[in-house]
Amino acid sequence: MIAPSILSADFARLAEEVTAVQGKRGADWLHVDVMDAHFVPNLTLGLPVVRSLLAATGIPVDCHLMIENPDRWAIGYAEAGSYNVTVHVEAAEDPVMLAKNLRAAGAKAGLAIKPGTPLEPYLDVLKHYDTLLVMSVEPGFGGQKFIADVLGKVRRARTLVDAGHLNLVVEIDGGINADTIEQAAEAGVDCFVAGSAVYAAADPAQAVEGLRRQVEALAAR
Repeated sequence: MIAPSILSADFARLAEEVTAVQGKRGADWLHVDVMDAHFVPNLTLGLPVVRSLLAATGIPVDCHLMIENPDRWAIGYAEAGSYNVTVHVEAAEDPVMLAKNLRAAGAKAGLAIKPGTPLEPYLDVLKHYDTLLVMSVEPGFGGQKFIADVLGKVRRARTLVDAGHLNLVVEIDGGINADTIEQAAEAGVDCFVAGSAVYAAADPAQAVEGLRRQVEALAAR
């Protein structure tokens, strides 16, 4: 799956930018980064904008909450109609209860981990989640260089999913482009978040298709 990140889109033309990645072979999810300038050193958008996006597209919205106190705020994004709501394990006070509450509110529950956060301490927590988002850059800003060291966590998660110990989508976010997507796919990623690689292209929908073809060609070898 390819999930274009609107963090790299033109915020003055968000409805058009969302439309630009639609199509028969277009975006599977629309990745929306919510930042509060506290958990990360950047401020982006919040629930009112997400509500507007949900009204403007049929693409499932994948909300990535880089915020403090997600236990309080995340449920609103689920209730608004987001398909998947991802919170950071570093910020959640009770991630197991939060996953249950997100699901009860109608969304899939995602758990994100920063590049420096180990996977192993949270394996039991992940049994309650639908998505694992492995950050391959430090969260906060788009356009950063891919951190290949995180792929060890991806491989570990892929092994556990394939063995039936976890039942979730393995997602990666940060520095994904034509040069990095294949190594992420080889490690076992299911869903690729791509910002600049999509929205800096002359034709965003074609960029999505190009990334998808790379992954499909790799799987066919």
